[in-house]
Amino acid sequence: MATNTIVETLKKPITNKTVNSHNEWDLLEEVIVGSPKNAFFSFWDPIDRYLYSQKELTEIERYLKLKQPYPREYIEKGIQAKERFIHILEAEGVKVRRVEEVGYNQEFFTPLWKTAGGFCAANPRDLFIVIGDQIIEAPMCSRSRFFETRAYRSLWKEYAENGAYIVAAPRPLLSDDLYNPDFASPNSATPYILTNQEPVFDAADFIRCGRDIIGQLSHVTNQVGIDWLQRHLGEDYTVHLIKSLDPKPSHIDTTLALLAPGKLLINPTFTDVNKLPEIFKKWDVLIAPEPVPFKTRPQLMSNWISINTLMLDENRIVVEERQKPLIRALKDWGFQPIPCAFEDYYPFIGGFHCATLDIRRNGELESYF
Repeated sequence: MATNTIVETLKKPITNKTVNSHNEWDLLEEVIVGSPKNAFFSFWDPIDRYLYSQKELTEIERYLKLKQPYPREYIEKGIQAKERFIHILEAEGVKVRRVEEVGYNQEFFTPLWKTAGGFCAANPRDLFIVIGDQIIEAPMCSRSRFFETRAYRSLWKEYAENGAYIVAAPRPLLSDDLYNPDFASPNSATPYILTNQEPVFDAADFIRCGRDIIGQLSHVTNQVGIDWLQRHLGEDYTVHLIKSLDPKPSHIDTTLALLAPGKLLINPTFTDVNKLPEIFKKWDVLIAPEPVPFKTRPQLMSNWISINTLMLDENRIVVEERQKPLIRALKDWGFQPIPCAFEDYYPFIGGFHCATLDIRRNGELESYF
């Protein structure tokens, strides 16, 4: 009798949409916000060594020491920025979930490599992409971030018990063959650091538009990684690629942002307006104004982190408070910007979009093209 009850329970459809998010603009109901606590500056993965010159690394080390924890002052200011952001989200009616506190300063290794430590849980958008009721864990190419998902395990357990599907792409080996030190050479088979040795991608190289997913090739996402995601999602979805003009492409959310149905915000420096995917032909393309340079150091990101915003619905949008030109432009376009001081989070390599993972939005799967 007990066995039959269990079987009946397993067969019973779960109607509680604990995880439900199809695009970037439906009404945001629940979100995970990351944390810079216990951050460790590993920054010595192959992609870092190959992408940054010795001069750039020396400048970075004026502020953050390689293979050392972040200075306490940086972490305290980053946490204050996070709390300001959370206060705004909760005041706007969004349920905020926090990540577990874990340590990152311990060396770890596999049979193929070792690293001095991890990074932090500041940017859940890098690790995961939510498609409908699925939370998909990305096969990231960064060795130091190999175990970063630890901070989310208790949340995933809760969501899974309430009907969500937690899916992980095949865990990559991250052998030396994955990385191409000669990527900048004219004779290189690819202009990116990654080869196609195995599927890898960062979830932040994709943004969602219902049945259409917009992505890019970059120094952290290869073609076989994109192919895996397309196969996994199946024929109900189509992954469209843009060509980034970013000199160090990594993560699409400083290149373009989907604000609402038919409204696309782009960074004109990283995007050729005339070469957008055909699907955007009938959309309003909003050209972002030149960003206000951010003050925090070291500068680990482009100033175009300005467009790394978060939509709370089709009108409300959280924007860094110093980006006055963007705030004015958004108002002119009919949006309701919500300013928030967030630059102290930037040393942890993320803006509002990076620092969040929208778990539930009030909407259904649709086509917008």
